[in-house]
Amino acid sequence: MKRIVSISLGSSSRDHRAEVELQGEKFIVERIGTDGDLNVAREKYRELDGQVDVLCMGGTDLYFYLENRRYPVRDAFSLVKGVKKTPVADGSKLKVSLEYATVKKLAAMGLITSGMKVLMISAVDRFGMAKGLEECGCSVIFGDFYFALGIPIPLRSTKSVKFLARILLPLLCRLPFKFLYPIGKKQEENRPKYSHLFRWADLIAGDFNFISRYMPADLGGKVILTNTVTEKDIKKLKERGAKVLVTTTPELSGRSFGTNVIEGILVSILKKKAEEIQPDEAMHLLEELGFQPRVEQLN
Repeated sequence: MKRIVSISLGSSSRDHRAEVELQGEKFIVERIGTDGDLNVAREKYRELDGQVDVLCMGGTDLYFYLENRRYPVRDAFSLVKGVKKTPVADGSKLKVSLEYATVKKLAAMGLITSGMKVLMISAVDRFGMAKGLEECGCSVIFGDFYFALGIPIPLRSTKSVKFLARILLPLLCRLPFKFLYPIGKKQEENRPKYSHLFRWADLIAGDFNFISRYMPADLGGKVILTNTVTEKDIKKLKERGAKVLVTTTPELSGRSFGTNVIEGILVSILKKKAEEIQPDEAMHLLEELGFQPRVEQLN
């Protein structure tokens, strides 16, 4: 039995364990939260090095990918510096191709349409999704300045995102990760912000921890396109009136795991390092495994 373990900077209250069978082989998939403590996470990586099949990085990425460029995240690399034996998957490379393909599938299903108003919380960490939404003709506000930096400047195109990312990301990637993204107990706090953007949009897209932290009490009629959600998260969305939930990764025993876990499964099956797996190869294997976007009617 193979064991895939995701060590997350997020809250331990979101921990989960699933057993699945893929291609006739059994997998144990686990998520272990460290409540935002980088030292605890670092020690957990060292403790499990050589004890599990793949270690996955939750709550942070090794890189931000923007088409042919990638930007290393200093704090993330410091976490896995001591890992010598077990392959590491952060999901950042897979995220680009998987989420782009997901948007195209949703467009074919009629869930995403030309002219649809979309608030994408952050584009730099999910550029494949951003590019897909733009190509589908959506009217998109990319909220990177709003939600990551607290500066109310809307970005309306991926061209603008790329231009500013090339200027800012080399600096931002050197900052402590907690300044850019909610980690630990902050993932459990809801502090509504920029509610007018949520009201404007038909579809809210992006990282769920960002969405959950800043979403207003009323999400009536909204489509939510995101990644990892728990049963508790789904309850919160239902209570706020959200219409449809779509996750880019499938449900495994009641939870949608992040792309870091899905990439970890691919690493284990293909017996390759994450950076060696080509996008076409990854997408082909995901199809073989039957991994499809999760679409759930909420209200």
